[in-house]
Amino acid sequence: MPPFESTWLPYLYLYGVGGLFFLIGMILIRKSGALDVSRKTHRRWYKILLFGFFYFTLIHGILIIAALYW
Repeated sequence: MPPFESTWLPYLYLYGVGGLFFLIGMILIRKSGALDVSRKTHRRWYKILLFGFFYFTLIHGILIIAALYW
């Protein structure tokens, strides 16, 4: 089995640091008024962005597990 540094560390870095930038971006668009949560379409896209981040995080993690154990 490959070491932790070769498999999970890049994953944690990608979604940890990338997630931090994503979170900062989401906070900025809310505070700047670019995202108006009172509008239905804005709420929809906000949910799509959040779902997309967690979806790719989950799929990537599952594929790493599949590559390591199958």
